Amino acid sequence: MAERFPDKAAVIMGGTGRVVTFKELDEASNRLAQVLHEAGLRPGEHIAFMLENRWEFFAVAWAAQRSGLYYTAISTRLTADEAGYIVENCEAKAFIASAAVSAIAQEITTGNEKLVLKLALDEAVPGFDSYEDAVAAAPAVPLEQQYEGADMLYSSGTTGRPKGIKPALALSPWGTLPTVSVMVQLLFAPDETSVYLSPAPLYHAAPLRYTMAFHRFGSTVVVMEKFDPEQALALVQEHGVTHSQWVPTMFIRMLKLPKEVRDSYDVSSIKFAVHAAAPCPVPVKQQMIEWFGPVLHEYYAGTEGNCFIYTDSPTWLAHPGTVGRPVLGEVHVLNEEGDELPAGETGLLYFGQGPEFEYHGDPDKTASSRDPKGRGWTTLGDIGYVDAEGFVYLTDRQSHMIISGGVNIYPQEAENLLAVHPKVADVAVFGVPDPEMGEQVKAVVQPTSPEDAGEELAAELIAYCRDNLAHYKCPRSVDFREELPRHPTGKLLKRVLRDEYAAKA
Repeated sequence: MAERFPDKAAVIMGGTGRVVTFKELDEASNRLAQVLHEAGLRPGEHIAFMLENRWEFFAVAWAAQRSGLYYTAISTRLTADEAGYIVENCEAKAFIASAAVSAIAQEITTGNEKLVLKLALDEAVPGFDSYEDAVAAAPAVPLEQQYEGADMLYSSGTTGRPKGIKPALALSPWGTLPTVSVMVQLLFAPDETSVYLSPAPLYHAAPLRYTMAFHRFGSTVVVMEKFDPEQALALVQEHGVTHSQWVPTMFIRMLKLPKEVRDSYDVSSIKFAVHAAAPCPVPVKQQMIEWFGPVLHEYYAGTEGNCFIYTDSPTWLAHPGTVGRPVLGEVHVLNEEGDELPAGETGLLYFGQGPEFEYHGDPDKTASSRDPKGRGWTTLGDIGYVDAEGFVYLTDRQSHMIISGGVNIYPQEAENLLAVHPKVADVAVFGVPDPEMGEQVKAVVQPTSPEDAGEELAAELIAYCRDNLAHYKCPRSVDFREELPRHPTGKLLKRVLRDEYAAKA
């Protein structure tokens, strides 16, 4: 794209307005590719990096991608222990970090003899070479031989250590479209006129893969340093955003802006508002379609890449609550014994006819994702069902299931219901220890107005649930917090809350 559109904006940073052209990005990635090659890295080897949302994130990712390397983007919110485990586990030979995480960068790389190159951006970090000096000294020309690399990303570690998802590396010639780019092209039709808004951290699978896919088609990518609901709307209007990708929490926060604020921004340029990563409450999606128009597109997939389920707005309106039908992979619903269930019955979702994957260095985790009866199917650990027409509906995560008095309860229903209550800004529903029932259903709520927190609102929310759901699915108690633990991608960290209540018990 640098040859076709050298002066076109490849990246625009939402907060600072910094513009990076395709020529600048191409040269920056070429320079770093030369640095990596000079350090001895060869196709099939590995780099890791720990950067906040900034334009250089793409320089690093594209340098690895065009060098035939595996690359692991690491969350800047991880502890030294968590990040250090990933750097060791992925067997990185190069590590790149910004000064913002310098203390962690030093701690996790000291004594790591596998690392042949350590680069730091912005300012000097002991033990690291200057990123800026290294790339400035390198030629801005492509390597003599360029191959397509691949990301190797890590699960967020719902239980235990995060797991690295290592795809097969075909070392295809540079310019060969990876599967995700082909999927993006078929479903969302990006081109050089497209403007893609990315409001989430780039180290997450979907933002990383989709922004890079849009770059391949000459699209401009607008990156938010951090999500803010009103700023997101302002950027849509300012840059004429045509494509965007969200998580349901972002929808909820935008919808809870005052109506006069929402109505003051023009969002009519949006042709595709893509969302994924978590189930979207039906009323939330209905309101978003009323506001944005029938431009919402939903998919269900995982970093593992073993499936892709998709629906557009008209189809979803005819089947409210569905995440769609398979575009990649076939769906099987299994019970606890591994037997396939008929349409309409809820069980663990497995997928066949999709790409192979493994959890790097964890054969037990890899084996646990496989069909127990050896039919070659794989699971992401989600519970759901398929209707008679083949539409997939998610119920919850297997790891979130509550067992109360021998009854299996999936808290997503209550969570979705409470999320749209006008007095609720954020909510988590999960199981806590109960001496009689084993577990009981608990809701932890961030109220819209902190002064509302108390017994009266707790009683109101429980009654609201009981008016709309079977009583056994409803919280028996409600606690209040100023803020709930969420990953920057919007993912609710229930494990943190569950662990806290378990420790108290």
